[in-house]
Amino acid sequence: MSGHSKWSTIRHKKGAADAKRGKIFTKLIKEITVAARMGGGDINANPRLRTAVAAAKAENMPKDNIERAIKKGTGELEGVNYEESVYEGYGPGGAAVLVESLTDNKNRAVSEIRHIFSKNGGNLGETGCVSWMFKKKGYFVVEKSAVDEEKLMEAALEAGAEDVREDESNFEVITDPEDFEAVKEALEAAKIPFEDAEVTKIPETFASMEGKQAEQMYRLMEMLDDCEDVQKVYTNADIPEDVVEAMG
Repeated sequence: MSGHSKWSTIRHKKGAADAKRGKIFTKLIKEITVAARMGGGDINANPRLRTAVAAAKAENMPKDNIERAIKKGTGELEGVNYEESVYEGYGPGGAAVLVESLTDNKNRAVSEIRHIFSKNGGNLGETGCVSWMFKKKGYFVVEKSAVDEEKLMEAALEAGAEDVREDESNFEVITDPEDFEAVKEALEAAKIPFEDAEVTKIPETFASMEGKQAEQMYRLMEMLDDCEDVQKVYTNADIPEDVVEAMG
């Protein structure tokens, strides 16, 4: 597994531009609102809300925004009722794509998502067609230049991490979702900085892509990620780093 092959890492690299457009905040507010609606507004008793708030703080979202989103979820403030949906499909070359949606209009969402797939050489599939390829995992990215490998291995594995992997420039720490918070706290306690930290879905195998096909796949993922009704996008497409740099 290589760091540049996962869309979450690519998305992190373009995150600064997204933040300027307010897109990251919009997605985070939706997630906080839904998490509070489903599990209550107590962060300590609601793991999904705790994770969502931690992600919002990592993006420097103001405390007032977080509190308003929680109150909208619990009904203390009037808010939009978002519905969750998962869409599955294939990109160029048959690469698997998994789309999580939070929307106030499911008809609009599925129409827009289908259009994005079609426009970029992909197509929506039936429920279950690709979801089996992905496993829910805790995921951290640590730059190699920022940490000693032995120190990272010791802190992560002692806290319950499943694996520590590497590519040319990064270490990746993989955890069971239930151990995500413990590993995060261990890395922070050891003063190990991480570039990305989230509970995500990681493919078990990857589909290698090159040239025009890789560029088309990048455009598909970028358009899905920019769609207002899409919350998260996952793929098993291995997009080469030179394509990422050229397209980004």
